[in-house]
Amino acid sequence: MRLVKTLPILLGLGAALGSVSAWALPNDSQQPIHISADDAQLDDKQGVATYTGGVIIIQGSMKITGNTVTLTRTQSGDIDVVTSVGNLAYFEQKQSATDTGPMKGYGKTIQYHAQQNRIVLIDQAKVLSPDGNSTEGEKITYDTVKQVANAGRATGSKLSAPRPRIDMVIQPKKKDGAAQPAPKPDAKKAN
Repeated sequence: MRLVKTLPILLGLGAALGSVSAWALPNDSQQPIHISADDAQLDDKQGVATYTGGVIIIQGSMKITGNTVTLTRTQSGDIDVVTSVGNLAYFEQKQSATDTGPMKGYGKTIQYHAQQNRIVLIDQAKVLSPDGNSTEGEKITYDTVKQVANAGRATGSKLSAPRPRIDMVIQPKKKDGAAQPAPKPDAKKAN
């Protein structure tokens, strides 16, 4: 199972669609998948596994949580769709070994369509990067091949919190050799 094939691309949206050169630790997809849940229903014939009750899935630096997580497989056994539902479902993954923290994504529903190279966050969708960039909206969709993102209304979806507009925060880029702010005057010398 190659669960992390493109999931980390989703979190790059929080970086305001910036560079997409390396989205995950190189060995994440080679790591075993650990799943913890209260209950599991597996149907090998149909290629469906449903995990319920505080579900936690970890593969390398990638982590997905939700109240219910459903994994479907293709006829050949490859991951087709991973759907995490929760209040809120959560995703995180480090982009490189030197990152200060992981990229994070939230939504009532997070869908990873592996065969279509698409990631979708629905209802209270939010993506945060370690450097403070963020994107929020009803729905955030990312095509991992075309590297095209769409954020906006989730038409046709029942929402717990309708949100007619998207909100983004883009932090200024830190420049090498940028002037440091002048030190504040010492309070004792000011008297």
